[in-house]
Amino acid sequence: MIYKTYSVSRRHKQPLLDFILSSLNSCGCAILHCSSTDEAPFRITFEAPDGERMGIIAYAFFANSKRTQNRPLDEHRFQVKYGVNDGQLHEIWQDPFDLYTTLFFGVHLERGIFVGADPSLHNPTRFFISIEFKEHNVSEVLERKWTSWEREKRSREGFDEPIEVLVGGLPEYFLSYIRFERAAKGLDQGHRALLADKIGELKSIALPQSLIEYIAPSQLPVPHAVAEEFELSPNEILDLIQSAPRLKMAVRGWVAEAHLQKYLLTLPDVTECLPIKGDGKPDLEIRYRGSHPLYIECKNVLRKTYSDGLPRVDFQKTRASKSDPCSRYYKPEEFDVVAACLHPCTERWEYLFNLTREMASHPKCKDRLSNNVRVDGRWSSDPLLVFAKAVA
Repeated sequence: MIYKTYSVSRRHKQPLLDFILSSLNSCGCAILHCSSTDEAPFRITFEAPDGERMGIIAYAFFANSKRTQNRPLDEHRFQVKYGVNDGQLHEIWQDPFDLYTTLFFGVHLERGIFVGADPSLHNPTRFFISIEFKEHNVSEVLERKWTSWEREKRSREGFDEPIEVLVGGLPEYFLSYIRFERAAKGLDQGHRALLADKIGELKSIALPQSLIEYIAPSQLPVPHAVAEEFELSPNEILDLIQSAPRLKMAVRGWVAEAHLQKYLLTLPDVTECLPIKGDGKPDLEIRYRGSHPLYIECKNVLRKTYSDGLPRVDFQKTRASKSDPCSRYYKPEEFDVVAACLHPCTERWEYLFNLTREMASHPKCKDRLSNNVRVDGRWSSDPLLVFAKAVA
């Protein structure tokens, strides 16, 4: 295993490790190995009550509600730091083989809870940064034992950063948290929140295999060439994906796009619909009644809606150029149509469509689209109406 470690104070970090080990014990886990307390992140292997052997890489930090000048009185936070403040980017390591699950979280010893952030969204990170949450979030964790919420933040330059879903729980839910992060690796924030809600509804430390049905289709088309190459039947390949968490995670990222392509191909006026490969490119290329190519970007909505029930899309890229904060936001000419996938809200693979040229502009960045997208009456459930306007 190759990941960067940091020298830390054994005396100072011992309470964090004690919390983790005690939480695992309260979930019925047997500790097999634990790395030294004077080295971070912690590496721990254990056996779960069902006999599964698991491992975690724990980037753990102290959370508190210490009063800070010019900060809200009801604010709690944990600072991400390991004794260095060099302004450099540091990797949050994730096991490419998924034998270990990475946790990136704060431990609030005074309140007896943990608060987990998305490791993928914070990779890489600077030391140090502060991750804040509110007193009402703490109260909800204590009342419900496991919950999630959205964290919105602005950069120092005053630009909106991507919305992040935090989770929080009591020690008895720590094994659920590990299984949650294993399943949520690489998910968009809407589906991260949906998965967290389902764990809360189950009120169980176990994450059943059937939970994948909420965030992936029951069937996926398997090309004959793939089945032939693997020397497995399509059903055997699907069973393999169902049984292996790391395969599920690889497939999930394309599920909304696959459903969208499948739907569009059923429409008689769509004469061509092809996926586009490559980072930073639209998701689909279509032709409407033999038109010139139209490009579609598919985005999942957030789990939490506006107060009036309308869906929301956090419409921005995860990363921005350090020299140009506006590079985080999309240009209207990058694609013609946006398809908002409603699955995180409705748990059905359904979509609403809009032309990028009719979407709101960003208030600060010229020639960029707003990141706060309200999926209202200007969006249509009939893509053909939108395509017709696009080629008119």
